[in-house]
Amino acid sequence: MFRILALLFLMTPGLTLAQQADRLPAYLLQVPASVVAIFVAETDTSTLHRFDTVTSVAGPRDERYISVGQNGVGKQKAWDRRTPLGIYFISEELDTSGLHERYGPLAFPLDYPNVWDRANQRGGDGIWIHGVAPDAGRRPPLDTDGCIALPNDALMEMREQFVPLVTPVIITRQIHWLMPEQVFARRDEITAILGRWAESYRSGDLYGYLSLYAEDFAYRGMTREEWASYRMHGFSGTRLSEFTLSEVLLLADPEDEGLYLSRFRQTIVDDERTITTIKRLYWRRTADGDLEIVAEDNG
Repeated sequence: MFRILALLFLMTPGLTLAQQADRLPAYLLQVPASVVAIFVAETDTSTLHRFDTVTSVAGPRDERYISVGQNGVGKQKAWDRRTPLGIYFISEELDTSGLHERYGPLAFPLDYPNVWDRANQRGGDGIWIHGVAPDAGRRPPLDTDGCIALPNDALMEMREQFVPLVTPVIITRQIHWLMPEQVFARRDEITAILGRWAESYRSGDLYGYLSLYAEDFAYRGMTREEWASYRMHGFSGTRLSEFTLSEVLLLADPEDEGLYLSRFRQTIVDDERTITTIKRLYWRRTADGDLEIVAEDNG
């Protein structure tokens, strides 16, 4: 069985409920109920936008001033003092009481570099959302080593919305908006192709499964050919009594046009055991307009 949770509509900043149908954030295609807040860091305006979702409509919207890397955005390597662009997740909450006071009272590391960053040879690490020194005041827009710095009062107020391993943080130069029908069309397209992926896995259709992976796909040091040989063993002799996807989050990448992330909880039940994992599939649009998987990871 393949389940997709309903889209939670997100209200456009500054618009009334009557006007919200005019446009939607281009990145937020489908949001499961388990994700209560999504953050979009808009670096051109030094603003962190928070979108709170409830059952079927948008919750309150919030904006906070941020400071980013001294050399701007588009991180490529360690110590380039740039903030990465892309889709990330809060990985943990850090107690900064034993660290330098410039990190403020709390820090929330992001999962940079993710599998897509590594596939594109982007390096470095230690990208956090953190506070500032107690008497630092308002830091300049470009003033960190690559992290996102928030005023301490804002950071503490938002603490409950930063949920490790759940909360997405999209970092973009400038928010791109689309008409609802455009967002829904992209959502439906990715939902359909994700359904094909799930059905091929559930039914043991190895050819159909592998056909969805790009020629330049690689996995943990294996080429596509090596990985396909490895996956062949997973398809042989296994009888699945259940294969379900839930908590499906669909996001469009803010930097790479035609790149989409599907993140979901995958539950596999066979004759002997139940395995539940959080999986990520990165889909890229080809020159022919099709979608293919270019990266895959857990977490």
